[in-house]
Amino acid sequence: MEGQQRTIFNEAQLDLLQMLAYVQSPENLRELKNVVAQHFAEKAKQEMERMWQTGEMTQEKFDRFRMLHERTPYSKPIYAAHRP
Repeated sequence: MEGQQRTIFNEAQLDLLQMLAYVQSPENLRELKNVVAQHFAEKAKQEMERMWQTGEMTQEKFDRFRMLHERTPYSKPIYAAHRP
């Protein structure tokens, strides 16, 4: 096992893997992904509401985020230069 890394799953990850054993179709997988996405969207919404209520988020900060243009710098993969 030299040079290989081992993945150790936490309890939540193991539970999710066990649940995924019951996903039998692409439609079920799509539905499950949607439920998980909705869950985390709701958590983000709750956190944002908390930030507004505590004053951590203000209209001025919000406006600055709207104007923020951060992009990930992409570079050509090294292997692309070796393709014919």
